[in-house]
Amino acid sequence: MDGSLSSGSLVILALMVVAFVSVPLHVEARAFFVFGDSLVDNGNNDFLVTTARADSPPYGIDYPTHRPTGRFSNGLNIPDLISEHMGLESPLPYLNPLLKGDKLLNGANFASAGIGILNDTGVQFLNIIRIWEQLEYLEQYQVRLGDIIGADQARQVVNEGMVLISLGGNDFVNNYYLVPFSARSRQFALPDYVRYLVSEYRNILSKMYDVGARRVLVMGTGPMGCVPAELAQHSRAGECSVELQRASDLFNPQLNDMLKSLNDEKGDQVFVAANTMKMHMDYISNPQAYGFITSKVACCGQGPYNGLGLCTPMSNLCQNRDVYAFWDAFHPSERANRIIVQQMIDGTQNYMSPMNLSTILAIDSKF
Repeated sequence: MDGSLSSGSLVILALMVVAFVSVPLHVEARAFFVFGDSLVDNGNNDFLVTTARADSPPYGIDYPTHRPTGRFSNGLNIPDLISEHMGLESPLPYLNPLLKGDKLLNGANFASAGIGILNDTGVQFLNIIRIWEQLEYLEQYQVRLGDIIGADQARQVVNEGMVLISLGGNDFVNNYYLVPFSARSRQFALPDYVRYLVSEYRNILSKMYDVGARRVLVMGTGPMGCVPAELAQHSRAGECSVELQRASDLFNPQLNDMLKSLNDEKGDQVFVAANTMKMHMDYISNPQAYGFITSKVACCGQGPYNGLGLCTPMSNLCQNRDVYAFWDAFHPSERANRIIVQQMIDGTQNYMSPMNLSTILAIDSKF
């Protein structure tokens, strides 16, 4: 009798263990996939031999762990805050060894600081994950997930996932305008270069669609001429760099037109334009209205506007990061990121076209 009961108990226990192990692999929440540059990288470059890293203090000073994470921020970045709004765990960097098993169901962050639309952008940073390689990683991700939940369901996870991409800024700052008479500036006049970038970007997004992406938030370039790094080099009285602002003014409208054309081609509202230029310029133009004491001086750095060189343990560091619009020479503070993401969530069509994130989530919840 005792032996029979023991055998039966073992069978029940084994079934319970199998059920428990399989629970995390059921697809319940929406996956989130992130592509692009340092505005959205959350640590991939920490696993690479590259100079484009945010792996030392004071980066991460306001992150929950108060330690550097590879994010180019004092705390949370844009993907973290979008994840927070959607009630999701922020996806891990794709190169992080912890991204396995049920963690794959959250999606993945493929972004890599320093990259651009073009493969020759960011060559000075050595080993970074260029955008076409990021897309190859998405295909690899589907295979890995398919090994766990099946190929069809893995494809569905990507189809139903939310995608965020940030590209373009480095193609100007770290390519066309990197040095006087750069190779690209000798090859193209600025208007021609912008058309070339937009054409190449279309190829990237088309490939992303082919791999399975169906909801893609596309960030435009921000006010490149107004970041502390540009003010430190080109500004006499805090005015934005006219030439870099002109580049943004040329690029963003053509990007929007391209996204509309792609949506018409695909027959659906796949690609959503995030007007990050306007999102940034709101608080740059009137920092006090948003609770900032400055939108010109970076919290962390050195030189004029704290805009020269890298943010390091030896840099000047502000005491209250919440009153600085810029964390370092190029990147917004967490508080500025929160303002940007709030506009992504509920902004009007001046900020998000054809619809904001809240509308997307409401529409998609019906299916």
